[in-house]
Amino acid sequence: MDPALAAQMSEEVAEKVLQYRRDESGWKICREGNGVSVSWRPSMEFPGNLYRGEGIVNATPEKVWGCIKPLAGTLRDKWDENVSSFEIIESLTDMLCVSRTASPSAAMKLISPRDFVDLVLVKKYEDGTLSSNAVNVEHPLCPLKPGYVRGFNHPCGCFCEPLPGEPEKTNLVTFFQTDLSGYLPRSVVDSFFPRSMAGFYANLEKAVKTLYN
Repeated sequence: MDPALAAQMSEEVAEKVLQYRRDESGWKICREGNGVSVSWRPSMEFPGNLYRGEGIVNATPEKVWGCIKPLAGTLRDKWDENVSSFEIIESLTDMLCVSRTASPSAAMKLISPRDFVDLVLVKKYEDGTLSSNAVNVEHPLCPLKPGYVRGFNHPCGCFCEPLPGEPEKTNLVTFFQTDLSGYLPRSVVDSFFPRSMAGFYANLEKAVKTLYN
């Protein structure tokens, strides 16, 4: 992938995801519990929803980031039930890459295995926040694979935010904006994301304890 084009495209995506983080308007809560809130609003990118999750994880930002970072060495496929494999297709810089993520079947197998090819940019902000920012791309080294339906991530990502005065805690804000494709009933998709996002936080909380002890 052309590095200059990738850099420009990824910065535009990061700006969009930052706007999602800053814009508090229009969100409707669809799931709350165990300190985690999941809300949604209609996507401006495709005929679906943009989902936002927020919750405090009882671990340092470094440990949380180690579990979720979309870069080489991530622990994501070791604990996230929605990630069966993660691989770097092309590294453009230390903070910019093209990745392929595969997910297993879900929702009692109503959703068959999916894979996603994304351009991913990692950013670090002045307050210590780390963010990942991703969007779907096509890549010659990653054609369609038998057994997988290719899904498409519209601008999405997460913010791993330090909590002032609470060094052992992290505020994690996540944004999912995914077209699972494959003729799924809207009701299946609409119930899957809030449930899987709540599960993501619960499994991450367990992972930071087990993977770092």
